[in-house]
Amino acid sequence: MNGQTRILTLDNGYHVWTHQVGHGPTPVLLLHGGPGTTHEYLENLAAYLPRDEFTLFFYDQLGSFHSDQPVDATLWTVERFRGEVDEVRHQLGLERFVLYGQSWGGLLAIEYALQYPEHLKGLVISNMVASIPDYVRYLHLLREQLDPAVQEEMASFEAHEDYFNPRYLELMDILYRRHLCRLKDWPAAVTRSFERIAYDVYGTMQGPNEFVVTGTFKDWDRWEDLHRIQRPTLLVVGAHDTMDPASVEEMGRRIPEAETVVCPDGSHLALWDDPDHYFPPLLAFLRRVGQA
Repeated sequence: MNGQTRILTLDNGYHVWTHQVGHGPTPVLLLHGGPGTTHEYLENLAAYLPRDEFTLFFYDQLGSFHSDQPVDATLWTVERFRGEVDEVRHQLGLERFVLYGQSWGGLLAIEYALQYPEHLKGLVISNMVASIPDYVRYLHLLREQLDPAVQEEMASFEAHEDYFNPRYLELMDILYRRHLCRLKDWPAAVTRSFERIAYDVYGTMQGPNEFVVTGTFKDWDRWEDLHRIQRPTLLVVGAHDTMDPASVEEMGRRIPEAETVVCPDGSHLALWDDPDHYFPPLLAFLRRVGQA
């Protein structure tokens, strides 16, 4: 991915990796998921968004592979990451920009829009709902679709907190292949992001895996604040997502200037497994807010 790399120094002295692609008049800051994955699984955005129309800013959040990885659990909070996003925004010189967040990045995007609305031209919340309890509720529904024997075996491993047992990982892969990425062969960029996940960050905030949420953000809930997001907003979700499409549609009704897209063949990584339905509305939205 050609472009310009900059290492930024945060106020706390740690460094984060950023990479600029394109030279268009509409800047877009990209927030990856996890917490603790990398920007790499978002790289195909650069293939679909014209570089003469958009300037994309990728970055690895603190703790992720290309940035500093301090051993300090007090750093892994929603509030600190929200402040980090604004530090990055400021150092990149983005006074009016579009914020794109996918999964955990979507949670951060919601937080940023509520705290720093004055800098936003628009907001993209991809594959994220408005509360972690809502997310957990839907995960239980997805798990209940598995064969009862598989559910029982998974529960046994979880009761013993044996989350890295090869058999348990094999069972979790069933859910991942249905709801995380439905491609038979996962793209190299996706694989790299998962192989490089920062488990200190992920385990502290999320928990042991995508379907067991025990971390510190488990009570995060912004349903009652969505009406305060007063910027054009695009909500995108996959029909086979780990996030409830019905909940994302309800978010669209609560955010005043929102539109919602459900990718019929997509999962949590609909940008990879359903690009034909993911990218046209994304491109149209970015063009519209960029011209406003």
